[in-house]
Amino acid sequence: MADGSDKSWILMVTAQSPTNIAVIKYWGKRDETLILPINDSISVTLDPDHLCTTTTVAVSPKFEKDQMWLNGKEISLAGGRFQSCLREIRSRGTDYEDQEKGISIKKQDWEKLNVHIASFNNFPTAAGLASSAAGFACLVYSLAKLMNVKEDQGQLSAIARQAHLTLQGSGSACRSLYGGFVKWAMGNDPNGSDSIAIQLATEAHWDELVIIIAVVSSRQKETSSTSGMRESVETSPLLHHRAKEVVPERIVQMEEAIKNRDFPSFAKLACVDSNQFHACCLDTSPPIFYMNDTSHKIISCVEKWNRAEGTPQVAYTFDAGPNAVLIAKNRQVATLLLQKLLFYFPPASETDLSRYKLLRLCFRISFAWLAFLYLEISYLIGDKSILKEAGIETMKDVEALPPPPEVKDNIPSKNAGDVSYFICTRPGRGPVVFSDEKALLHPETGLPK
Repeated sequence: MADGSDKSWILMVTAQSPTNIAVIKYWGKRDETLILPINDSISVTLDPDHLCTTTTVAVSPKFEKDQMWLNGKEISLAGGRFQSCLREIRSRGTDYEDQEKGISIKKQDWEKLNVHIASFNNFPTAAGLASSAAGFACLVYSLAKLMNVKEDQGQLSAIARQAHLTLQGSGSACRSLYGGFVKWAMGNDPNGSDSIAIQLATEAHWDELVIIIAVVSSRQKETSSTSGMRESVETSPLLHHRAKEVVPERIVQMEEAIKNRDFPSFAKLACVDSNQFHACCLDTSPPIFYMNDTSHKIISCVEKWNRAEGTPQVAYTFDAGPNAVLIAKNRQVATLLLQKLLFYFPPASETDLSRYKLLRLCFRISFAWLAFLYLEISYLIGDKSILKEAGIETMKDVEALPPPPEVKDNIPSKNAGDVSYFICTRPGRGPVVFSDEKALLHPETGLPK
């Protein structure tokens, strides 16, 4: 980037990264600075068509400062929150040249070029679905592609792990650098060099799984994951027993279950591990309560169904919050699961009436179509085709759902409005680079479109 060269060019990269859900949890760090976990963990990457972050990063000699926009709103990069991530990527950049565009960047030039970043989540950030994990994985991945970083995905995952904590995340962004089924190895090296993400299997390996997420609450939790982990490490004997004696064996068993597509073993491990994680939270002093009554009702619903069938149909897992992630063994089971969930947790009638009036004023179309539109848009997002497969086309179909057979002799009351909405998705791929046509920044100004 010699003096006197053209300084009007803008070099940009746009990438998309998924979020992930842990089925064997990690809770607690053995090193707060390096973000080194006290145990291994395993996660499922979710389909980015339904849940993802898209990020465009750009550099240009004409950019006067580092700038970032998140979901259309500018956020400050002046402090140290992002700078460690930027420094790390810039230091790993290599020479880049595009003769056609007249761009020539030497390794040492990356530190002199200011960066513009625009990032957007395609799902509600308040849903408690690790939007920051997707966001930081996408940031690291797109910056690495922009600056011609040569490290592989495993080495990039170590950067994502540390970058995630700069915004008070847990470090789980490293698992979003792969698709399918991913293990975050705790590692043994004191400097954390071997604490990286490893892909166990691609999403195609077990593509019949269907995931339904019940968003119970989008309110900010009283105890953040970062402070909750710290308190548990300091006060919970159960947590240390779990990390040392229980999780290592479960990791081996879960890897085997994934390899063999053994759903009964997968489901049992996911459920017991989720329950033990929350038991560790209760064992913390003072105790931490992430789940609520609705969470417990969902667990009861799944447990009764699995017992009635004699073998697991659905696995459940809960991160540090009340929202349920339910993994069905196939599409047919997922449609039955959705029917059961809509029977137990239908939309609140007051909300339906309000939305119906609003849509009628806007579109003036039939009531039946309006009811279906409301259900699609507001009560189920992601893969909406499952509604039709479940025989749900109007709110009347929801009201007509029969009680699940496993509770026919003791029908529970319905809990209208206890679930805000559902998300239907599946295991998905890892990060990808898009063409500049999908960039979030304007190619001539480097500002948000």
